[in-house]
Amino acid sequence: MDIAKRSAHNPLLRPSDLQPGIEGMEITCLLNPGVFRYNGKTWLLLRVAERPKQLEGKISFPVYNQEGKIEILHFDKNDPELDAADPRVIKYKGKNYLTTLSYLRLVNSDDDIHFREDPSYPPVFGEGYLESFGIEDCRVATMDDGFYLTFTEVSPVAVGVGLMITTDFRHFDRKGMIFPPHNKDCAIFEEKINGKYYALHRPSSPELGGNYIWLAESPDRIHWGNHQCIAVTREGSWDSARVGAGGAPIKTEEGWLEIYHGADQHHRYCLGALLLDLNDPSKVLARSGSPIMEPIAGYEQTGFFGNVVFTNGHYTEGDTLKIFYGASDEVICSAEFSISEILNTLR
Repeated sequence: MDIAKRSAHNPLLRPSDLQPGIEGMEITCLLNPGVFRYNGKTWLLLRVAERPKQLEGKISFPVYNQEGKIEILHFDKNDPELDAADPRVIKYKGKNYLTTLSYLRLVNSDDDIHFREDPSYPPVFGEGYLESFGIEDCRVATMDDGFYLTFTEVSPVAVGVGLMITTDFRHFDRKGMIFPPHNKDCAIFEEKINGKYYALHRPSSPELGGNYIWLAESPDRIHWGNHQCIAVTREGSWDSARVGAGGAPIKTEEGWLEIYHGADQHHRYCLGALLLDLNDPSKVLARSGSPIMEPIAGYEQTGFFGNVVFTNGHYTEGDTLKIFYGASDEVICSAEFSISEILNTLR
């Protein structure tokens, strides 16, 4: 049951709305923004995916080399050892490469419709070997002592969760990888619970287990332990293949409300809700039986990777939950929910 109220102005941002941030490249996708309120405005920390302009008969994509500079790799489309069936990932001679290089860019808006860049806020690029394939899907936790940014670090050897802290979005204190591979979809709770910090994260295991949502606790938001699995995939359901946390959990009188994404075996991404106990978030009080949002709009069904709605950022005003989301792995959109209506679906 889709209960999202989509903006009539969707898509809010398309790849053609921004200029490439890397010389000689083109923007292929805008994806999955982190969201926060700052200086009276709504800010989106966009994941921007770029690649070289493609040549006839070739597939070209960027990586950071050992010197930290961007290097373009080229492969012949007819090479029998090349597997390019997935537009997101290339497989060649036993190795995987991303077809685009992602980094983060800030845009802001006074009306949640028209977004613009401020050149005084620089883009955030990957640094070092563990981010040599880029950084992706940033979540922003607004805390008393600053903004805590969790994001996916991608490299030839690993996918893990990185952390940066900032108070002004011009200077960043990089803390490195806080959840080791294979891990992503990390959302930090924005206040302590019984004197501890908590976070949701998504380790993956292809042999035993799966793509499940876990909970961890920390004394300082850098060192995490006491990991517990709180939500698994459900066979035959809309979230049968993978689940992962969205933005920071929302505190309500009934519990912590988490909007999460789920995908089925056909890679169709929808949104659902988890309700966690206020005092012990390892206790799941309720979970969506059916999605609260599905890819039903044209711009959600067709794009770089179609049939996708994916959110990792929102803000609240009273009973209104305003999410910003990536649609079809290509454009940025927004939608509103009634928090009480979501909670009613969980009863």
